[in-house]
Amino acid sequence: MAAVNSEPQVFLFLSHILRKKVVNPNGQRLGKIVDVAAEFVEPYPVVKGFILKAGRGENLFLPCKGLSIIDEDTYVADIPSNKLQEYRPHSGELLLNNALMDKQVVDTNGARIRRINDLQFLQAHQELYLVHVDVGFRGLIRRVGLTKTVDKVLQTLFDYTLSDQLISWKFVQLLSSPDLLRLNIAQNRLSQIHPADLADILEDLDINRRTAVFQALDKETAAETLEETDPKVQVSLITDLNSAQASDIIEEMSLSEATDLLADLPRAKAEGILKEMEKDIAEDVKELLAHPEKEAGGMMTTSFLSFRPTVTVRQAMETIRVKGEDVDMLYDVYITDKEEHLLGVVTLLDLLLASSETILAEIMDKRIISVNLNDKEEVIADHFAKYGVTAIPVVDDKEKLQGTIMFKNLLEIVAPHLGK
Repeated sequence: MAAVNSEPQVFLFLSHILRKKVVNPNGQRLGKIVDVAAEFVEPYPVVKGFILKAGRGENLFLPCKGLSIIDEDTYVADIPSNKLQEYRPHSGELLLNNALMDKQVVDTNGARIRRINDLQFLQAHQELYLVHVDVGFRGLIRRVGLTKTVDKVLQTLFDYTLSDQLISWKFVQLLSSPDLLRLNIAQNRLSQIHPADLADILEDLDINRRTAVFQALDKETAAETLEETDPKVQVSLITDLNSAQASDIIEEMSLSEATDLLADLPRAKAEGILKEMEKDIAEDVKELLAHPEKEAGGMMTTSFLSFRPTVTVRQAMETIRVKGEDVDMLYDVYITDKEEHLLGVVTLLDLLLASSETILAEIMDKRIISVNLNDKEEVIADHFAKYGVTAIPVVDDKEKLQGTIMFKNLLEIVAPHLGK
């Protein structure tokens, strides 16, 4: 598309392109622009051409190059009418008016759902790039051709200018269908949003679109997001997956979160997922499922680190570096004897400050604050409030270490709106 003035770069809106009449150099009418075909590449989609509605109703493809503007309503194309062919979409290519206008997208920078009211293109280097989406009221006004009128009224009556609300394409994630979501599969922008914000976005979507978005996430992002999502939504999302797909995601969740989710699922669905999970993880989950949800055994996680008192700081740190990524609770490590009786606790800060050859028995805190497997939520909450700890170990009647409760796990029981 030839430059419309002497400036090297020109911005154009889709609303200004659509419905424009196209003629050839002899003035013969070729058709009216009804859509724009673009190839979805990074960082910005590139316009390949325009879709013309011809006199007989066909959709003809007009290449982007060789088109120039002669006035506000008419474009001229340097191509004979008999050279125009019917449009046939290519892989990775979309018709922008049909696929994007009035559709919901995620603003990954602002972490919220927006509606596309217009599209802005940059004409540069003899190409036309999709660079912004307009999500503001001005985009709607522009589409109905009332921009000048509304601007004049607002300026005259209120001394106010209605501004464009543009979002860079780099921060836009499409939501219209699984195919659109996967256009950016190599660099899915949803994975760049904090899981808590992504959970809010999922909860705001209708059930079909929510499922499509969730299933387009990689399993690590899906697991992190699921942990932040309302339990009813969790159940809905996992129910829509087969057992193998669900197990892959649930295995990436913290052990306590995975257990809570499986406890909420229909029994047959939960059993099917457990059969697909790795044996050791499944066994840990089954152990936690055996305890009532509002007792310590039901709130705890068994994914933590414990050491013998003769282990050195260097040995403990080496273990943490290897296994730390896979445990739910890392700030505290517990010291136990051969029978797993709880002897003390060492914080990560203690380990960092101690010399490498110091044994853990010398730096562990023997003033143990713990709860019993059968203690209720009120007792556990009182312990957190009284002692100001971030986690509380759980022991059985013989003082053997069984698990640990993190403060977040308590919140999810006594104040679900804060725990998620």
